[in-house]
Amino acid sequence: MNRAFSRKKDKTWMHTPETLSKHYIPYNAKFLGSTEVEQPKGTEVVRDAVRKLKFARHIKKSEGQKTPKVELQISIYGVKILDPKTKEVQHNCQLHRISFCADDKTDKRIFTFICKDSESNKHLCYVFDSEKCAEEITLTIGQAFDLAYRKFLESGGKDVETRKQIAGLQKRIQELETENIELKNKVQDLENQLRINQVHTSPAGSVTPKSPSTDIFDMVPFSPISPQSSTPTRNGTQPPPVPSRSAEIKRDLFGAEPFDPFSCGAGDFPPDIQSKLDEMQEGFKMGLTLEGTVFCLDPLDSRC
Repeated sequence: MNRAFSRKKDKTWMHTPETLSKHYIPYNAKFLGSTEVEQPKGTEVVRDAVRKLKFARHIKKSEGQKTPKVELQISIYGVKILDPKTKEVQHNCQLHRISFCADDKTDKRIFTFICKDSESNKHLCYVFDSEKCAEEITLTIGQAFDLAYRKFLESGGKDVETRKQIAGLQKRIQELETENIELKNKVQDLENQLRINQVHTSPAGSVTPKSPSTDIFDMVPFSPISPQSSTPTRNGTQPPPVPSRSAEIKRDLFGAEPFDPFSCGAGDFPPDIQSKLDEMQEGFKMGLTLEGTVFCLDPLDSRC
C-alpha cells in the first residue's frame, strides 16, 4: 500500500491540508490516562489498555475524583494534550512516533492511540473519552500523519535515503582503494624480483650501469613512485623542487584523491539533526494504522 497509513475502510478526509499544515484542529475530551504496552500496534493491545484504564478510572470515580478534561490540538506537527484553561502542554506526541490509532465502534466516545515515548522509548497507549466524535478524531490524526509524511519526503526524507546510498558507495570506493594499494605492492614486489634476477644473470665482472627500459617511443616510462632525479638543467642550475603532497592523503590507482561525499557538503546535517531525520524516517516507514474496533467487551462500562 502506497499510503503512509493503513485502514481497512478508507474514509474521505474532512479537513483542508492548509488547516492542518498552518494551524491545528482542536477537540475537547476527557483523558482516562496512559499506560505502557508491549507492542506498537494491535487491536488486542489497545483493548487491554482501555480495560485497564477504565477500571482505574472507576476506582478513582468511587473515591470522588473526576475524569480530567483536556484539549487536543492536532496538526502535522503532532497531537498536543493541553489543559483547557491554562493551555499548558501536558503531552506532545509527534506523529512519526504514533503507530496505532483506533476508535470504539460501539461507543462513539472512546478512542485511543499508541505513541513511542521520546525519553524512555517505551510504547504508551493514550485513552480518551470524547463527545461522540471518536472516529472523527482518529481520522484527523490519520490525515495529519499522511500530510506530515508527505512533507517529510518533500524536505529531508529523500535526502536521508540518498545519503545512505552515498555511504554505501563510499564504502565500496574505500574497498577498491585498498585493493589498488595491494595491487601496487604486488607490482612493486615483482619489479624488485625482476631486477634481482637481471643482476644475477649479467656477465661476470660487468659493471656497466643498466639503462632504464624504454617504451616503443624510446621514452623512459613515468613512475609516480620513483624519486625525482637531480639532473641539472642546461644552464647548470638545479630545477625547482616539485612541491610534495602530504603522505597522509591516500590516492587511487590514477593518483586521484579518494572521493568523500561527506566533506564540506552543502547538504550535510549536524549529527543531532541527522539522527532526528533517521528517527523520523524509521517512524514514518512503520506507518500509522487506523482501525475501528470494539473495546466494550466487559460489563464494567458505565459512563466515566
